[in-house]
Amino acid sequence: MRVIIIGQGWLAAEVLKGVSALEWVKVIAASPEQRNDRFEKAINDLNVPVIVTLEDSPDCDVILAAHCHRFVSKAVRDKAKYGVLAYHPSLLPRHRGKDAIHWTLAMKDPIAGGTVYKMDDGADTGEIITQDWCHVAADDTAQSIWRRSLAPMGVQLLVEAVTQLEKTGQLLPQKQDERYATWEPALSRSQLKYT
Repeated sequence: MRVIIIGQGWLAAEVLKGVSALEWVKVIAASPEQRNDRFEKAINDLNVPVIVTLEDSPDCDVILAAHCHRFVSKAVRDKAKYGVLAYHPSLLPRHRGKDAIHWTLAMKDPIAGGTVYKMDDGADTGEIITQDWCHVAADDTAQSIWRRSLAPMGVQLLVEAVTQLEKTGQLLPQKQDERYATWEPALSRSQLKYT
């Protein structure tokens, strides 16, 4: 199975490590969104081949988006047999948008979660592949819940999705229920009082 990983930071690095450990996977990485971050270090440490732009992606089985803030065009998504699977740190369709964790805390949700979904042209609107949840502690900050629960959950869910593909050769996507959808705008640095 050929897997391309796109993204940045700790999440992309850990997904790269987790997927690279699967004997039946050949991993390629897209050029990191941020230079000199953990993802780039993991790419170098594991000696993973890198493509410079997504448009140069070879055909593959699946593309994994881990902490990815770039738009992935339909032309690129179509190069992957199973599409692009992205991780979003909310229980989609709740809290679509860049600052989902901050909005989870601002709206005092008692439950948070993560979703692996199949990217489409919308902002976090694709079909749900898998989800998991966690409690929100009264003293949680965006960083504390990310580090304790949501980031490790993202690694686990993305690696499990690849494993499911290998075992069954299929995904079981479900449409998001638009009755529960919310979308919140990105916050400026001064507005991020929940960090």
